[in-house]
Amino acid sequence: MNKLRAIPAALACLFFAGAGNAMAEDYNPSWYIGGSIHAAETDEIFGAGNRGYGVGLRLGKPLSESWDAQINTNYTRASDNGKRYQQNALGIDLLYLFSRSTVRPYLVMGIAANRDRSNAGLKSGDSTSPAASGGVGVQLSLNDQWSAQAEWRKVHGYLHGNDFGFSQASNSHLSVGLNYSFDKPKVAARTVSFAPTPPPEPVMVQAPPPAPAPAPPPPVYQKITLSATELFAFDSAVLSTPQPKLDDIANALNANMQINQVVITGYADRLGSDKYNLNLSEQRANSVKSYLNNKGVATQRLNAIGKGESNPVVVCNNKKRVDLIACLEPNRRVEIEQFTVEQRVR
Repeated sequence: MNKLRAIPAALACLFFAGAGNAMAEDYNPSWYIGGSIHAAETDEIFGAGNRGYGVGLRLGKPLSESWDAQINTNYTRASDNGKRYQQNALGIDLLYLFSRSTVRPYLVMGIAANRDRSNAGLKSGDSTSPAASGGVGVQLSLNDQWSAQAEWRKVHGYLHGNDFGFSQASNSHLSVGLNYSFDKPKVAARTVSFAPTPPPEPVMVQAPPPAPAPAPPPPVYQKITLSATELFAFDSAVLSTPQPKLDDIANALNANMQINQVVITGYADRLGSDKYNLNLSEQRANSVKSYLNNKGVATQRLNAIGKGESNPVVVCNNKKRVDLIACLEPNRRVEIEQFTVEQRVR
């Protein structure tokens, strides 16, 4: 079993490498089913050696971006010179996933009811008892509905009041298998580019022909639109500097005191949770509001709100995270009336 003991170390290296690069991403809330095979290091106290093999079946459900629950059943068998040991287990596991990207390292903890049976002479017996387990694993996304799962765990049983003559025993399992999600992940709105929209040219309105009492021409306004790329870094609500266009907006508002109720609306893309995106969009809108306020625009003239990932501009289906982040840029924005403020030009 020396080789079996060395494999968890390799699995742990993959676990920590994946955890170090983990980033939050949308998860598929669909139920999934999976099967596995495993090699087991069984407790020699059962009298049938310490090498076993088995199969397993699990039914899982993502609970959040970080947690999965799994109901599982396993069968393990070991034999040595005619002595045979078998274990049937039915349990519930909780998985804490460090990522929802392609490589998903996780920690697992669980409880189970184990039925242990052995025909090894004085150590023969048949007992059903509680057990606790813990370990590490990693899931590898293969496509929208299929994923591979590898896991090492330690299972410790409490065999009180049994036929074996001992009260505790431990087995180790190293398993590999496949999972199938019943539903495909939902596709949310995405963006394609993040080029700022140039301000439209001023519209000049010619005065009407002279009249006995000519009415003054209506004022003409220019709408100024900014994109979020010019304001913030990815996943940040801290304004970069300098901000010449925001300075122009502040000057226009200070020069036109009749412009009131300027609405500043922040948006985020779909990466991350709804609550996180809503908070980030509110922080971005308030950063712009604070900047304009520091430039002399009265607070009561400005209203900052966040709308999270609502009202997306574009839709993306990129599989690679780097491409997906670039594609989603237009949805990460702050708007002042579409990032607009009216500036009187006449």
